[in-house]
Amino acid sequence: MKSIVKILSLIAILTIFVRFDLLSQKPDEELTKKEAIQRIAEFQNIVNDLQSKLNALDADIQKLQDDLNQTNKRLNDCLDNYLGLLGINPETNKPFTKEDMEKFKQKLGQIEGKIREMQRLSNDELADRRKEVEELENSLNQIRMIKLAILPEFYNKIISLASEIKGLYREKKIKTYTVGTWAENRDCLWNIAAKTEFFGDPFMWPKIWQANTNLIKNPDIIYPGQQLTIPPPGPKTPDEIKAERKYWRMKKAAVEREQNEGETKSTETKK
Repeated sequence: MKSIVKILSLIAILTIFVRFDLLSQKPDEELTKKEAIQRIAEFQNIVNDLQSKLNALDADIQKLQDDLNQTNKRLNDCLDNYLGLLGINPETNKPFTKEDMEKFKQKLGQIEGKIREMQRLSNDELADRRKEVEELENSLNQIRMIKLAILPEFYNKIISLASEIKGLYREKKIKTYTVGTWAENRDCLWNIAAKTEFFGDPFMWPKIWQANTNLIKNPDIIYPGQQLTIPPPGPKTPDEIKAERKYWRMKKAAVEREQNEGETKSTETKK
């Protein structure tokens, strides 16, 4: 409707400029009395013509507004009847309302926002947050159980979001490494973790240890030919940190025992 009004207004304005340009070819002070009266009459005709067009535009606008109001009324009546067919909202124990629709739309919007946020993550990050993806899918499935989900406004959107959530699932890419000899490769968990193709950080060695506890009993000892699983990069997990702390406590206790034994032997020698 606004586009129509703009077009008609533009036409009217162009008409003014064209007709005014034709009348303005001769300065007013050079006009004869007859010409001046004619010019005034022309201007009056232009004003009357524009006023007529304006009145017609106002009538068209009013008609379009009335049609729009009538259409909105029929739409609301249709929506009310449609909501009535859905029965009772189990959350309120009352018939579904437009307010229920708005709340449903907001919930759907929150899920969509979370999907957009996760779509910006890398494959490895998505693999690590698989549980969040599952929770997101469960949330959407719960919404799908609400009868409002069958409304055309929501149905296609829900189908699209379900497909996008499926696309968020990623499997962790597990790498492997075959241990070489110390003499040739200088392989130990510390040096393997420092390799740029893995962690690029030797302090991440506990991650390799904990991913291979079936092979590695003592993290200080690994053997050539062992096929080690290298987990994806990322911060140490609570279990990995716990295992590392236990390892260092045991190392400290072993050193203290050796020192105590050395001191005991030294004392006995002196005696």
